[in-house]
Amino acid sequence: MKTRLTELLGIETPIVCGGMMRVGTAELAAAASNAGALGVMTALTQPTLEGLRAEIAKCRSLTDKPFAVNLTVGVVATPINYDDILDVIIDSGVKIVETAGRSPEPFMERFKANGVKVIHKCVAVRHALKAERIGVDVVSIDGFECAGHPGEQDVGGLVLFPAAAQALKIPVLASGGIADGRGLVAALALGCEGINMGSRFMVTKEAPIHEGIKQKIVEMDETQTRLIFRTYKNTARVYRNSVADKVAEIEAEGGEFGMVHHLVSGANQEKAWSTGDIEAGMVTVGMCGGLINDIPSCEDLVKNIMADANSIINERLAGIVGAA
Repeated sequence: MKTRLTELLGIETPIVCGGMMRVGTAELAAAASNAGALGVMTALTQPTLEGLRAEIAKCRSLTDKPFAVNLTVGVVATPINYDDILDVIIDSGVKIVETAGRSPEPFMERFKANGVKVIHKCVAVRHALKAERIGVDVVSIDGFECAGHPGEQDVGGLVLFPAAAQALKIPVLASGGIADGRGLVAALALGCEGINMGSRFMVTKEAPIHEGIKQKIVEMDETQTRLIFRTYKNTARVYRNSVADKVAEIEAEGGEFGMVHHLVSGANQEKAWSTGDIEAGMVTVGMCGGLINDIPSCEDLVKNIMADANSIINERLAGIVGAA
């Protein structure tokens, strides 16, 4: 299956394993890339520049396929020297970067000078148009169903994906609410060149998450997420557990962020991911958790998505058109 995305990035399938904090390790990125998708490591998962350099080298030792590094800007309170991170990414020979958070405009000159392709994640068409103007190569547009931060406009993928594809000249990736071949075919039908999946790759054998969390996502349905941080204008979609319910309760009572910080701290999140206790902290997952029914390897996941997509296109849809 060839699209503008596969041709641009040199990948076999129009599937991207989006960068995920704490989850985007060399092992997961390499497994996704070896399966024919684009695997994405996350730079900020590594606490030091030396650690990032070593993780990129590790990923390269595990795959000879293209992979990317995610650089999320402006989402943590701790001061970060992004120029130093760029030095490591560029010096390590990485040729694809996924950016998120704030605009990558301050980095575009260096990326272009070093032949780096840039995928920028957006939640609104106006942001996507700005990204196109500054020279990014691909926009990944996040619909309201996505895990993490869907923005404040609440536009679902069925409308947002074609709106972005219609407005932009560069390739568009559909992100949010997609977990299988049906989602891939739908995204292509809506004008996108591929899909970006986080939650689905989170529930694979190679994802560095406790099996207890993966199993909870397998068991959940599409109603078991909750939006928090709405009153702080930083909406996040997370698994609906006691932590999410408490945060929403405090927000409803007018509480400031300082009143919920201890509930959603990185330490509590790490406890949930590492121990499997779904009630220990904030667990990021999208509505597509309701479509996830197993814990495959990345290889099997990509193979099944592509087989299902081809079957839908060549059998079901072709049969419908033929019958008409």
